[in-house]
Amino acid sequence: MSGSNVSKVFYAENYHPIQAGSIDGTDILPHDNAVYRALLCSAAGLYDPLRDPKVFGDPYCTLFVGRLSHLTTEDNLRRAMSKYGRIKNLRLVRHIVTGSSRGYAFVEYETEKEMRHAYKDAHHSMIDDCEIIVDYNRQQLMPGWIPRRLGGGLGGKKESGQLRFGGRERPFRAPLRPIPHDDLKRLGITPPPEGRYMSRFQVPSPPRRETDSVHREEGSSVKDSVEKDGHSRSSSTDGDDWSHTRSPDGYRGGHSHKGNYEKMKHESRRGSNDKEDYYQRSSSEKEDRYQRRSSDKERSRRRDSNDRDDHSRKRHKSRR
Repeated sequence: MSGSNVSKVFYAENYHPIQAGSIDGTDILPHDNAVYRALLCSAAGLYDPLRDPKVFGDPYCTLFVGRLSHLTTEDNLRRAMSKYGRIKNLRLVRHIVTGSSRGYAFVEYETEKEMRHAYKDAHHSMIDDCEIIVDYNRQQLMPGWIPRRLGGGLGGKKESGQLRFGGRERPFRAPLRPIPHDDLKRLGITPPPEGRYMSRFQVPSPPRRETDSVHREEGSSVKDSVEKDGHSRSSSTDGDDWSHTRSPDGYRGGHSHKGNYEKMKHESRRGSNDKEDYYQRSSSEKEDRYQRRSSDKERSRRRDSNDRDDHSRKRHKSRR
């Protein structure tokens, strides 16, 4: 570990059961049965988060809400979380037999912007006299994720022997010695990912869509394209709403906007062509006007010259 990272913490970008069970992310062997079970599930591919029938909606607009009171109902949770944006779906996880709350929920917002607002401001807020924590939907957005019921997850209680690190609430702590890749290779264990270093006072941001930059560029080009009547084709607000509501095709409950994307690309190209035609017409019109002015000036100059010649001849005759 470099000296500049001594006072920092780091967050894993991929989930690794052995690393999550280590306070500084440098363990090379599972230290309890839960980590060993999660490691087996990860190696055997027994868990596929994208095919979980209970999971629906857009993961980029979904928040995980934990440490809820067991007395908190869906109505109370909706009332508390709607302060940060419009809620599209809400699922309070309950026990399959008793129906009692398990103390955590998933809240999907209408747009990604509203989700990020709640991600920033709702963390450590109070609901029914309990301090909650919020995090992004790691189940679908964090590669290699293994849930708590299979020995993975993040957080946990010390008395249960399932302390997990690397998340927003409990990041890996410094000092962080280098991960012993040689020992892991000798034992046949896949080395855990390093992660990203941040200050203890920084707030880690949730992952963004991979195509956000492309769509922002497309949105800006559509915004800059102008119709012949001088009106803008689309406003920046419409572009932001469109970019927040789209979702990948692979997630259940998501909506594909591939047609809209192709339409926007076509409009952008058409707008560029309209601009070129407009500029070409303008330049040709300017050239025609210039030529007409030049010809008019030439005719006027010739007419004035002829008038002067006539006037001089008349004066000469009168003098004679």
